[in-house]
Amino acid sequence: MAPTAAEDDSGGMTPDGSHNHALHVPLTLEEWEHERETLSAQLRRRAKRLCSCTPARAKALLLDSVPILRWLPRYRAREWLLGDVMSGLIVGILLVPQSIAYSLLAGQDPVYGLYTSFFSGIIYALLGSSRHISVGIFGVLCLLVGQVVDRELELAGYTSETSTANLTIADVSEGEGVGWHNGTAVGLACDRSCYAILVGATVTFTAGVYQVLMGLLQVGFVSVFLSDSLLSGFATGASLTILTSQLKYLLGLKLPRAQGWGSLIRTWASLLSNLPSTNLCDLVTSALCLLLLVPAKELNNRFKSKLRAPIPFELLVVIVATLASHFGAFAERYGSEVAGTIPTGFLPPQLPAWHLIPNVALDAFSIALVGFAITVSLSEMFAKKHGYTVDANQEMYAIGFCNILPAFFRCFTTSAALTKTLVKESTGCQTQLSALVTALVLLLVLLLIAPLFYSLQKCVLAVIIVVNLRGALRKFADVPHMWRANHVDAVIWLITMATSALINTELGLLVGVLVSAFCVLGRTQRAGAVQLGRAGTGKDTGELYEDMGWYRGLRAQPGVAVFRYEAPIYYANQMLFKRALYGATGLDPVREKARRRKQEKRQRKMEKATSSSSAAAAAAGVGGQNGSGDEGVALTPVGSGVAGTCSLPEPQEVAACSGEAMLPQHTSFHTLVLDCSPVLFLDSAGVGALKEVRKDYEEVGVRLLLACCRPLVTESLERGGYYEEKGPHRKVLFLSICDAVLYAQSLPAQNGDCDNC
Repeated sequence: MAPTAAEDDSGGMTPDGSHNHALHVPLTLEEWEHERETLSAQLRRRAKRLCSCTPARAKALLLDSVPILRWLPRYRAREWLLGDVMSGLIVGILLVPQSIAYSLLAGQDPVYGLYTSFFSGIIYALLGSSRHISVGIFGVLCLLVGQVVDRELELAGYTSETSTANLTIADVSEGEGVGWHNGTAVGLACDRSCYAILVGATVTFTAGVYQVLMGLLQVGFVSVFLSDSLLSGFATGASLTILTSQLKYLLGLKLPRAQGWGSLIRTWASLLSNLPSTNLCDLVTSALCLLLLVPAKELNNRFKSKLRAPIPFELLVVIVATLASHFGAFAERYGSEVAGTIPTGFLPPQLPAWHLIPNVALDAFSIALVGFAITVSLSEMFAKKHGYTVDANQEMYAIGFCNILPAFFRCFTTSAALTKTLVKESTGCQTQLSALVTALVLLLVLLLIAPLFYSLQKCVLAVIIVVNLRGALRKFADVPHMWRANHVDAVIWLITMATSALINTELGLLVGVLVSAFCVLGRTQRAGAVQLGRAGTGKDTGELYEDMGWYRGLRAQPGVAVFRYEAPIYYANQMLFKRALYGATGLDPVREKARRRKQEKRQRKMEKATSSSSAAAAAAGVGGQNGSGDEGVALTPVGSGVAGTCSLPEPQEVAACSGEAMLPQHTSFHTLVLDCSPVLFLDSAGVGALKEVRKDYEEVGVRLLLACCRPLVTESLERGGYYEEKGPHRKVLFLSICDAVLYAQSLPAQNGDCDNC
């Protein structure tokens, strides 16, 4: 029976007012009353909380800002002291050759690498919230700093390792003189080496300011946007660039570092063209060191569970190579490049070069982001492993001050480093007291031992850097497994790696972030609508609806089609949502309405033509009868079935069928239930799309019911005007698909009995 004006959509009543069948009442829940706080009230409350100062709050703020004050009074000396001292000593021994080596990568003198490791370890021990990570020199950051340093040196006029910018230095010792930067005269404070660390310290200071500002703004959450595949691809691409940049030292070639996009390809081209100039002494030394260090590192990894501490093969190689170079006079006899003079003690503090900050601001931001992401990811990984928590914003503060304060002492950018953190953890580290022990080892080297490394060849330092890239380069072997596990992650890894290596390191990070964002966006664009079927009829399974294309044995419900759209509905995918839903249901209401309009137009033309022919025939008949003059007009009654006439429905039939939407003959459902459980949010465009879908389907005789809406989605629907106070679109919530199906089946079919319509 068709619903009429006497019937409300909420019940099944016949035109005379009698009940046809009972209407299913869906389950309802009573909502809590939520008082909405105005924006001004929120601001006042937050300002009051932030500005209030009580002794308890001041103490908590101090303990949170300087975590060592929280854990040091509770330090368990008997349980932890031995492990902390042991790990601190071992990491300190490993850091000595690595600090000298990575200074080469950053374009600095060896002593500045020792300064960097010394100061950063102490500051992080005071401010860091992680108990296990080792903060100091990290290869990728050294590469980024070195690229900026080389660029600024070239712009300032330093064309070679030993040049003084081809400029007239009036008084280097007094810090006076003139150089050129982008065609503008600038003051030169010192020679090439001093200007290099000035640039490096300025980049470090600027990156630290960025990190502290991000901590103040509580944006530690940005680390979640840097996925593991992105960071891994970036580190691998940067590792290829690092490897390429060190080949000139392995071969003993004096080549300038390539700058700009495509530096890796141009570096390889330069290396190949200069191969005849290879220094045989450096080549032989590099080969011997590689043959010793690579198997030694593998032995350390294979027997790390049996060794109390890893054997410091790097330090042994450095000592032997230094002695061989000194007594063999490699620098004088064969022209090998050596580390040179490494002064003892500390230089006085020095302000960053303020005029360089605009030149390095963009580079410093990418360096700050990479350093923070690496530090937070490692600290969270080891905190989860050992059962404690870290504060991402406090880590931002800690790593920021690890860059700001050391910048005044001629240091360059630092972050957590995976290899040293693994060594630190495996040798018994319990707290950051081990970092203070490491600092003591470095202090001993800075005060007494550093000058002994004068004759150390730079090719040995390059070998140490290359050997430590093994972990990142091994990621290439994981690509097939990564592809099988997740295509999207593999694509992000490959694009980020290729961009970082072949185009530009900083650009690789940006491209990786954009590709990750577009992949997430693309998943919402590619989401489809799937038909759901009911699993079984028992009490336990009767309310379970799942994808009929994925599971067997599911049954569709008579007269009701259940579909699920597996993504949020918002401005970017609203058209795709409608297209996917119309395609999955097999009923496109827009096309159906267009088809009906064409059919009605054809029918009107046929009726008009039939009426014209009938009128002509009638006129002819009237003329013939008028000719006889003695008989009245004889009209054929409507509906008599005489050929050539139009059989029209009776007036009461037209009244009963007018205004009713009719279902297409091939459609097997009168109600469409949309499972909204995957819809996490709706914006105004999404609400508008649902309104359009409901309106389109109603015009072809199909109801739309929304089931399993989240509270936030329901709130968005209410604000967007989806529900009405009264009428067929009033608010009815279905907390389960089963409720919606039973409700739909209890409603009268919209077709009714209008067979003649």
